[in-house]
Amino acid sequence: MTGPIRPTSWSALLAALQDDDWNPQLRRFRSPYVFRGQGSAAPLTTSLQRLSEQPQEVERHLVRAFRKYALAAVPAQPNVWAWLTLGQHHGLPTRLLDWTYSPLVALHFATNDSRHDHEDGVVWMLNSAACAARLPAPLADLLTREGSVVFTTDLLAALSDGTPGAPAFDAEIGWLERLEREAGEPFLLLLEPPSIDQPIVQQSALFALLSSPDAVPEQWLHARPHLARQVTVPRELKAEVRDRLDQFNVTERTLFPDLHGLSRWLRRYYQPAADGDPDR
Repeated sequence: MTGPIRPTSWSALLAALQDDDWNPQLRRFRSPYVFRGQGSAAPLTTSLQRLSEQPQEVERHLVRAFRKYALAAVPAQPNVWAWLTLGQHHGLPTRLLDWTYSPLVALHFATNDSRHDHEDGVVWMLNSAACAARLPAPLADLLTREGSVVFTTDLLAALSDGTPGAPAFDAEIGWLERLEREAGEPFLLLLEPPSIDQPIVQQSALFALLSSPDAVPEQWLHARPHLARQVTVPRELKAEVRDRLDQFNVTERTLFPDLHGLSRWLRRYYQPAADGDPDR
């Protein structure tokens, strides 16, 4: 992966995020990339890794407890992948990383937190087709049969080992470690969550996960530079980006369509502008 691209204008920023989006096979503009926006250039790590230095050990306990206590609020989920996506969506530390199909949604998350206004933001671009092509054969073949480069929770559940006598978590997720051992290295796959609520739908959300919860996403991507790129959102452009996203209706109100999202949007929208470039 080469160094981050640093556009110096809104038009250059959009051009960088829309690079390589012509698909000659489909003869359509269909980007192979999915996107992740961050308000700062913080390391690309999972919430599970930020919680514990031993993510593989703590993961099973988190999932078991979440399954146990969440039943008071939600119906039982059909498999561990549905539980993981539900937990990630509600703040449970997991091995999943949030991504989106929309570069504009990624720009929202790169600019919406005023605590990072003094820092450059970043949008990660991950080539979904190239990632799928690197998967172990059983996974790549399954996606080919489905005509997709992204898994669903049902597709992953169909791969569960179901080993007699194995703990539920190991029986449902242990095949990842087996395939990783056979491949000789960790691998990354993309997962579309069920449409459990409107924010997931509005944000065009999906998740990335590595076969090992110990593998650090940023380190994994740096070792495979053709899979991803970074686009810097310069701190001096953030205010303009936010104003333009408001005009495109990419706001807290539309991405979180409830009263909390509405209130967050109104608070930001009517906040006095910070002192900026006097020539603007």
